[in-house]
Amino acid sequence: MNFTPVGVDIAKQVFQVHWVDPQTGEVISRQIRRAAFLEHFANRTPCLIGMEACGGAQHWARRLGEMGHQVRLMPGKAVKAFVIGNKNDVADARAIWNAVQQPCVRAVAVKTETQQAVLALHRMRQQLVRFRTMQINGLRGLLTEYGEVMAVGRAALNRAMAGVLARLSERLPAMLMDTLREQWQRLDVLDEQIAQIERRLSEWMKEERACRQIADIPGVGLLTATAAVATMGDPKTFSSGREFAAWLGLVPRQTGTGGKLRLHGISKRGDVYLRTLLIHGARSVLARTKEPGPWIEQLRRRRPNNVVTVALANKLARTIWALLAHDRKYEKAHVSVRPV
Repeated sequence: MNFTPVGVDIAKQVFQVHWVDPQTGEVISRQIRRAAFLEHFANRTPCLIGMEACGGAQHWARRLGEMGHQVRLMPGKAVKAFVIGNKNDVADARAIWNAVQQPCVRAVAVKTETQQAVLALHRMRQQLVRFRTMQINGLRGLLTEYGEVMAVGRAALNRAMAGVLARLSERLPAMLMDTLREQWQRLDVLDEQIAQIERRLSEWMKEERACRQIADIPGVGLLTATAAVATMGDPKTFSSGREFAAWLGLVPRQTGTGGKLRLHGISKRGDVYLRTLLIHGARSVLARTKEPGPWIEQLRRRRPNNVVTVALANKLARTIWALLAHDRKYEKAHVSVRPV
């Protein structure tokens, strides 16, 4: 079935739609209010709708998909290359219409509401961890102004805080001392909120078969398993594990001309959060595993530790894709054989 390509530039209230009528060849660029957006596409034959993967795009992709349309969400960086002239809603919709017809543009997976809910928990947990780090650093900085210097880290703060407050209570006003105690106690509240989110993620992990499949991989724990399943969506959208690893930015960046190809550091494209979790998981494997295996041992002799860590993170990503795409359990002694 031939789907008419349609470019949609979404916003809060006014959406810009661009397409070419397949019968007359007329170029149509139209503004549609938010309230009438779904009604417009409900009355049309199935289309190939392209949108930037920005805020709200997942919601509209699900709703349009329920109507029978084929929706492709694309990274903003891929669409930007097709913007001609000044950047405005009309030019953006035209660029999206051009980009959605290019087979080389990698589409972002349309996620279910449950997968988005899991990612929302991850984002809120990450925000709370940042708040906690800011709170610790703020307390250390304020106390340094009064001659109390503490080592870096939460454990060092807990060990020294009681004695520091006792010494300063004789010199400083009570209003400041009470506030410092409240801010210190607030760290326990943040700890409990973070732990509560982790318990909810753990409950979902027990219910989700895909999470249990990849949780047996060394270096893949609660956070990595739940984030990987929710971020990937359908593993069949990637043709191979190497493509999934490249999508996460765990492959070398390439430059070349005249037939000469040069490899640089990793590209760092894709999801920063999931890539960070995979690298931390690989680092924990290298630090704690007594028998890392011959592949890692050989790599350690030839490459620096950071390169080995990223290489193992790449392998973790490929293993995750292989287990989910082929519906298999993790086997430590499994040997991958290239099909003939």
